[in-house]
Amino acid sequence: MRWLLWPLEGLLQMRGLLFPWVPVFLGAGIGLWFALEVEPGLLAYAGGALGLVLLLVLWWFGPELLHPPVVIAGCLLAGFLAAGARAHLVAAPMLERPYSGPVQGRIVDIDRSQSDALRLTLDQVVLDLPPEATPHRVRIALHGDRVVPDPGQVVLVTARLAAPEGPTEPGGFDFRRMAFFDGLGAVGYTRTPVVVWQDPAPGAQAINRLRMQLSRAIMTALPGDAGAFAAGAMTGDRSGITKDTVEALRDSNLAHLLAISGMNMAFLTGFVFVLLRYGLALVPPVALRINTKKIAAVVAFGVALFYLLLSGSNVATERAFLMVAVMLGAVLFDRRALTMRSVALAAIVLLLWQPESLTEPGFQLSFAATVALIAGFGALEGAVLRERLPRWLIPLFTLVLSSIIAGVATAPFAAAHFNRFTDYGLLANLLTVPVMSLLMASGAMAALLAPLGLAAPALWLMELAARWILFVAHWIAGLEGAVTPVVAPGPWVLPLLTLAGAWLVLMRGRLRWGAILPCALGLVLWAMTERPLALVSADGALVGVLGPQGRGLSAAKGAGFTAGNWLEKDGDLANQTAAFGRPGFSGPKSARLFELGKDGTDKSTLVRGVVLTGKAPDLAMACAAADLVILSSDAATSTAPSCRVIDRGLLRKTGALAIWPAEEGLVMQPARRAGRIWAGGRALPPLPPIRPRQ
Repeated sequence: MRWLLWPLEGLLQMRGLLFPWVPVFLGAGIGLWFALEVEPGLLAYAGGALGLVLLLVLWWFGPELLHPPVVIAGCLLAGFLAAGARAHLVAAPMLERPYSGPVQGRIVDIDRSQSDALRLTLDQVVLDLPPEATPHRVRIALHGDRVVPDPGQVVLVTARLAAPEGPTEPGGFDFRRMAFFDGLGAVGYTRTPVVVWQDPAPGAQAINRLRMQLSRAIMTALPGDAGAFAAGAMTGDRSGITKDTVEALRDSNLAHLLAISGMNMAFLTGFVFVLLRYGLALVPPVALRINTKKIAAVVAFGVALFYLLLSGSNVATERAFLMVAVMLGAVLFDRRALTMRSVALAAIVLLLWQPESLTEPGFQLSFAATVALIAGFGALEGAVLRERLPRWLIPLFTLVLSSIIAGVATAPFAAAHFNRFTDYGLLANLLTVPVMSLLMASGAMAALLAPLGLAAPALWLMELAARWILFVAHWIAGLEGAVTPVVAPGPWVLPLLTLAGAWLVLMRGRLRWGAILPCALGLVLWAMTERPLALVSADGALVGVLGPQGRGLSAAKGAGFTAGNWLEKDGDLANQTAAFGRPGFSGPKSARLFELGKDGTDKSTLVRGVVLTGKAPDLAMACAAADLVILSSDAATSTAPSCRVIDRGLLRKTGALAIWPAEEGLVMQPARRAGRIWAGGRALPPLPPIRPRQ
C-alpha cells in the first residue's frame, strides 16, 4: 500500500513550486460553475462553503502530507463559490420583451459596433417601464447621427431596445451572459437624433470625459486613420477607428496593439520608470541622497493606475496593471520583479474579483502569452542570453524570440475564439512591435510637453509610428493566404490544451513530458470536430444547411452577424451572399425549401423542410408539403399542425437551434441554457426528435 502515498509524497517535495497551480485549480472550479446546465441552489452553495471550511480545518490540523490535495480541493470549491457569488451580486434587470419608445440616460461609454455604427452606453436609465423592470444599463447604436455627445451628459433619444441575445448557435459565444456580468440589460438602435438633456454634473464621469478629450486632441493633431489608431492605443477610445482598419489589424494579427494590454502598459510604465530613474541620477544632490530607483517605481505605479482608469479597465488592462503593480512592489522591496509567482498572484486576484473573465478571450490570450514568455526566457536566460550572444544581438534576438513564443502560446486560443490563423502574423509583429514602443514613448512625451507648447515633434513621431503600423497591417492582410480558416473546437479542446500548457511550464524534470497526453488528446478532438447539419437563427429568419460545398444559407441579406458567425465557426471564409448561392435551398424568398437527413441517397430518411418568412403564412399548406416548418413569426393556428413547427414562440425559449443527425431521427439542440441566472428562465425540457412522415 506504500505506493498509494508516492504521489502525495512527490507533491509534498514540490511544495515550494506549487503556488502557480493555485489559479489553475481556481479556474477549474470557475469553469465547472459555468459548465452547469442548471443554476446551483442555496443548498449547493451552503454545501460548498461548509466543504471549504472543513478543508481549511483539515489543512490547519491535518498531516502535512495531505496539504497539496486539500489545497487543490479548496481551490476548486473557492472558484465555484466565487463565480456563484459574483453572479448574484451583479444580477440586474434585463428587458423581458422588446421596447420601443423614449430612453433617457447618462453616457458612460462611447464605442463602435462591428457594423461601424457609433454606440452609446447609458446608465441611470429611465424608460416607460416600472423601475423594477428597467435595466441599469443600455447600449444604443446610432444610425445616421453625426453628433457625438460627451461622457457624463444626460441624453434623450427614441430607440428600439431588446434583451441581449444569446449565442448564435449552441456552444457559441454567449453575448447575453457577458452582458449580464457587465450589467447591460438591453441593446438596440435609434435612427433619430440624440438630444442632450443635461450637461455633465461637476466631477461626473471625469475619467471618461478626460479620455474623450485626450482622444479628440490626438485625432485633431493627427487627422485620419493614424490619429484614430494612436488615440485607441493611448487612451482605449476606439470610436474613431474604421471597420476596414479593425479588419486589417485582425487579419494581420496586430489587433492586440489596441488591447491596452501588457505590452502597452509595459511600454508606458517602463518609459516613465527609466526616464525618472536616469533623469534623477543626473542630479548629483538627489542621486546621492535618495534611492532614485524606488522613487521611479512609485511614480511609475501612479502612472500605471492612471492609465488603467483612463483606458476603461478591461480584463487585459487589469491583468497588466496587476502584473506591473507586483513588479514595482518587488522593486520597492528589493525582490526579483518578474516571476511565475507574480503572474499567479495576478491571476488569483482577477479570478476571485471577476470570475467571468476566465471565459473571455482577453484573459486567456493575455495570461497564455505572459506565462509562456516568462517560462521561455527563464529557460534561455542563462544558456543563451548571457553566455552565447553578443550584447548588440540580444535586442534583435529578444524581439524575434518573444514574438515566436507569444505567437505559439496564444495561437490555439486565438484560433478557437476567432476561427482563423494569421499566417504572416509573426512577420507583422516583428515589423511593428518596436515601432509600437516608439508610438507609446512619443505619446507620453507629447503629454508631458503639451502644457509647454512643445508637443509637435513628439506628435510627429507618433504619427509616423501609427502610419507605419497601419501600412504593415493593410499590406499583410492583403497578401494571398494571409488568413487560414479554422473550425471551432468542441468544449473539451481548450481545457485540455490549457492543462497541457500549464503542465509543460509548471512541472519539472521528466514529468513535463506528461503534457503530451492532454495536448495530443485536445488536438485529436479538435481534428474530429463535427459541425451541425443545420442551424436556425434565434428569430427564425435564417437557416443554414451543411452541404458538400459548405453551409448554404436561406437568405442573402439580413441577420448578417449570425450568418458570419456560422460560417466562421465552420472554418469558412465565404460571405453571406456566396453562401446563399450554394446548393441546399430552393424556392422563392418567402418559402425556401430544403432537405435534411443522415443519408442523402435514402429518400425515406430525408426530412423535408421549408423556411417561411412572409406575413401570415399558410401553415396548413406548408405542412402538407413539408415535415418541418420554420417560421420567422408566431404560428397562428387553432388546431395542432400536422408537421413539426419551429416558430418564434419556441425560439424565444430555446434561442438559436442546432440540428444533428441521430439514430432516432434529427435532434434539436437549443443555444439558450434557460436554467442559468443570466437566461432568466427555467431549464428546458428535452426537445422531441424530428422524423420524416411515412
